[in-house]
Amino acid sequence: MTLDDIPVFAMLKSRLSYLADRQQVIAQNVANSDTPGYTAMDLKPFSVAGQGGVGQITPTLTSPMHLTPPSSLGLSSKPVAAPDSETTLNGNSVVLEEQMLKMTQARMDYDTAIGFYQQSLTLLQTAAKRPGT
Repeated sequence: MTLDDIPVFAMLKSRLSYLADRQQVIAQNVANSDTPGYTAMDLKPFSVAGQGGVGQITPTLTSPMHLTPPSSLGLSSKPVAAPDSETTLNGNSVVLEEQMLKMTQARMDYDTAIGFYQQSLTLLQTAAKRPGT
């Protein structure tokens, strides 16, 4: 049995991978902040749907007035266009201030996930200790 067999650790591993990919996309945006015609990119928000049963909820339509749920849930590692609030005359849509805010948020989320991973690991180690040691 590995840590990936435990749903919490599998979800955290996916979250950390997503955040690392997001930081890479944001860094690419910053690197292309002066490239004419470049459109800022981002990843779709992280979702735990499909992560080994964690957080899987299947919506049911009980009335024809209900909205149909989105069909594509889950992590998308493919960047999508996400232009910032301004576009320059040369067509570049990267605003460095907004990218730095996104990078800061991604870093804080990463640190939080690492902290949760460490606490979960400590909890497992405590549970596995021999009584009285």
